[in-house]
Amino acid sequence: MSTQHVLLGLLAGGARHGYELKRAHDERLPRARPLAFGQVYATLARLQRDGLVVPAGQEREGGPDRTAYALTEEGRLALDRWLATVEPPMPYVASTLFAKVVVALLVADADRARSYLVAQRRAHTERLRELTAVKTAPSASLDDVIAADFAINHLDADLRWLHTTLDRVADWHREVHS
Repeated sequence: MSTQHVLLGLLAGGARHGYELKRAHDERLPRARPLAFGQVYATLARLQRDGLVVPAGQEREGGPDRTAYALTEEGRLALDRWLATVEPPMPYVASTLFAKVVVALLVADADRARSYLVAQRRAHTERLRELTAVKTAPSASLDDVIAADFAINHLDADLRWLHTTLDRVADWHREVHS
């Protein structure tokens, strides 16, 4: 995820200060890792240095001064370029899950690798249940539903792969150790 571009997108609706940006990020991307305040302010400093945002006034709401930032024309163009760029499908399998299965086959017997796959399938299934509960809760916002759908589809793909790999463990183990 490009924190820089997400913050530019959040500023596209109008000037905001760092606290508002953090809160908006965490609300709009509810299943993403929450942003740290330090990350927000460091990113805003880089965006300002690069001419993509400018200070747009200060507020004091019973605490320290809060500088609001606004998108510049160059910031809007950078955001538009980013949005127009198609994300390429990942060229490499970069998954801890995949790496653990391969290593389990290298260092353990087929039964141990199978046990790992079964335990992982159980964890994925439990997470699917949790996300389904989130998205079907009466209080679920559309942000929650969309984020849960994204995660559910990825977990579903992992589960299909786990199922297929379980069927192939013995053959794969023989191939690795031949």
